[in-house]
Amino acid sequence: GWCPLSPAGAQTTQLLVEPPWRPAVLWDRVTLTCQGSGTAGATTWYKDGQRWGQERRDNFTVSRSATYRCGRPGTRRSLALRVLDDWLVLQVPAWPLLEGDMMTLRCRG
Repeated sequence: GWCPLSPAGAQTTQLLVEPPWRPAVLWDRVTLTCQGSGTAGATTWYKDGQRWGQERRDNFTVSRSATYRCGRPGTRRSLALRVLDDWLVLQVPAWPLLEGDMMTLRCRG
């Protein structure tokens, strides 16, 4: 899918998470995928705000708790996704929710 245009006109990459829960937890074997416009295979990953040498793959399985973002040439960086390694986490679905929507909460520990 294509990401929506930003107000400035530059397209934004999307950071997809599997399994689709937020916050993501390390013990779920979280896979991140960078999706959107720009050149496939030319993804730059950012870990805790720093450029991160995860080759130029479009997806990978997370092995460390941190905050991750991705970007591609000519696009804005994705929103940040924090991956936690806590003992107890209350999770909500990763997709956008509107007021009045039914949703499932997960308490994981």
